[in-house]
Amino acid sequence: MTVTFLGTPTGGVTKVPYYSFRVPAGFPSPANDHLEKNISLDELFDLRAPHVYLVKVEGDSMQGAGIFSGDLVIVDRGREAEHGDIVIAAVNNEPVCKRLHSRNGVVILKSENRAYPARYILEGDELMIWGVVRFSVRDHAQ
Repeated sequence: MTVTFLGTPTGGVTKVPYYSFRVPAGFPSPANDHLEKNISLDELFDLRAPHVYLVKVEGDSMQGAGIFSGDLVIVDRGREAEHGDIVIAAVNNEPVCKRLHSRNGVVILKSENRAYPARYILEGDELMIWGVVRFSVRDHAQ
């Protein structure tokens, strides 16, 4: 899996309609009488915060977590990474997107695809956590 850093998001505060009911797959379109409010994606995803950045993920090693090749992930570098978090990290200067497992002094970066082995962080390895993945965005028109 490779990651491409796209940088911090910029832009306006365009608001989009938010409908307060659940939409089952196949429902033709939400009715206007269910419109609850307009929301800003900047506010929803905290995109304007200086500690948030975007990364494009390539590869299939995180598909079990719902992150597929070509997806964008919204990363919070101000959040402390904890056991179980999906992180953007660098192992010996190689950037990766993996699930962090840290127990009893043992640190493992795990894929969410059985085809890929876990990466144990060994003595002599350099591990830098660059942020915690908070959200993913997928283009369904591909």
